[in-house]
Amino acid sequence: MADNKQRAVVLKDKGNAFLKAENYSDAIECYSQGIKLDESNHILYSNRSAAYCNVGKYVDALKDAEKVVSLKPDWPKGYSRQGTALQYLKRYEEAKLVYDEGLKLDPGNKQMMDGVKESESKLTGPAGSSEFDNPFKDPQLIEKLENHPKTSEWMKEPDYRSLIEALKANPTDTGKLGDPRILETLGALLGFEVSENGDDSGLSNGTASSQTKKTASKASQVKKDGPTKPTEGTAESSPKPKAPAAENAQALEEKEKGNAAYRAKEFDQALDHYGKAIELDPTNVAFYTNKAAVYFEKHEYDECVKVCEKAIEVGRENRADYKVIAKAFARMGNAYNKQKNYQEALKYFNKSLSEYRDPDINKKVTEIKKIVKEQERVAYLDPEKAEEAKQKGNDFFKQGNYPESMKHYDEAIKRNPNDHKLYSNRAACLTKLLDFRRALEDSEKCIQLDPTFVKGYLRKGTSLQGMGQYIKAISAFEEAKKLDPNVSEEAFAGISKCRELHRSQPRDQKVSEQGLNDPEIQEILSDPGMQFILQQMQQNPMSVRDHLKNPDISAKFQKLVDAGFVDIRHK
Repeated sequence: MADNKQRAVVLKDKGNAFLKAENYSDAIECYSQGIKLDESNHILYSNRSAAYCNVGKYVDALKDAEKVVSLKPDWPKGYSRQGTALQYLKRYEEAKLVYDEGLKLDPGNKQMMDGVKESESKLTGPAGSSEFDNPFKDPQLIEKLENHPKTSEWMKEPDYRSLIEALKANPTDTGKLGDPRILETLGALLGFEVSENGDDSGLSNGTASSQTKKTASKASQVKKDGPTKPTEGTAESSPKPKAPAAENAQALEEKEKGNAAYRAKEFDQALDHYGKAIELDPTNVAFYTNKAAVYFEKHEYDECVKVCEKAIEVGRENRADYKVIAKAFARMGNAYNKQKNYQEALKYFNKSLSEYRDPDINKKVTEIKKIVKEQERVAYLDPEKAEEAKQKGNDFFKQGNYPESMKHYDEAIKRNPNDHKLYSNRAACLTKLLDFRRALEDSEKCIQLDPTFVKGYLRKGTSLQGMGQYIKAISAFEEAKKLDPNVSEEAFAGISKCRELHRSQPRDQKVSEQGLNDPEIQEILSDPGMQFILQQMQQNPMSVRDHLKNPDISAKFQKLVDAGFVDIRHK
């Protein structure tokens, strides 16, 4: 059982490395394997929840987060994971409650405080874009429609009344929106005309300028995400009325002129036309985002950001669709990205994704994260501090405190990843901790950085010996001997021990596990000269003595002996 828990921790560390490298599928696989070995390890579920969020598997992320809370109810991060997953699922009210619980355990947790604010912004007042006051939920719906000048006559029609009764019973049934009378009913209930405007084309592709499209989209979103209740004590604001039909038509005309100027790269004219469109209809978010696009093309990124901020403000006030708000945030992210202000770019791209999961924006976030990570890595480099950390690691190593020694060697490598000696030291430490696989990786990295560094081969030999790969260990020790005869005693000791351990294995096991999988052994066996010597040896075992006088043949013969293909013991 203890072994399983230790193996689970190793898998966790491996998964963490994949997670940092943004290799989420491999990270999930490692965490899943670890959970099979230790189902009580809450950190494995927590880390897998984070990985699931990064690949868009929010339901799985939520399940893991809930498991974390059940296993470790006094651990704040579990609530943070759960709140994050709920936010991605657009279950903002539940997310806020979860964050509140987490803050009871860790009142100063910034991530959860930000989560509360973000959830509240989705639920309350004109700043939130996820809540939609569905007019068909109004208890006085029938009375209002009977008294409204446009709908009063329709209420006398049995099929229309039947539709209204069905929507009153099930306000999220957006299938009824196909009837044009229902769309106009929405306009009547929310206080605007639905037939005044056409689609908004041009630069702000996909943004509906007509209130009808925004209303239908919001109703559809309620169907998709489920209705949420506003926070108690806050009032839902009604959308601002649109500009009169004549002014609205002029605004759209100015926008089209702006689009034409933009395509012709006449940017000053485009700005003038979009400005006039905004004066005529200040509630149309597309006019602002198109204007921001012009500033972006002119490389006036600060102005682009300012206009996008205004677009978001107008969009919030008028309950614009998620995609509209997302587009403005994305444009801000692009502006900061052009200025190489990657932290701000990430901030606004993530805000965009919180509104709408655009795959292109998600890809940009991944790319910028890599840039930021590399910048942070380079900024962290400091050979002097690396040397200080190495000395601390050496001190703890001498005291036999290997876990503490590891921390300092890790720090030293982060500070100076090109120092081969650091990997050698950490390999020695890992060997003491019986983590031979990672010790082998560090040994090989040491050799890669400096192929003449003898200790790298000695560390490699010791690691391979610990892994039971005795033939390869012997080869590593022999390389050390070639480079420096002064280490011959340590190398000879390693070779002798590996041969002793290898001989103690059953011959069939030696041949199958090491010999047949070793390319060098295969090459020796396929050598016609060696085949002749082996055949001759079968007929006259003593004949091998003459051949062994040749150093090259002697070395090959010894490898076959070590691999178990030749048994020279007396019978």
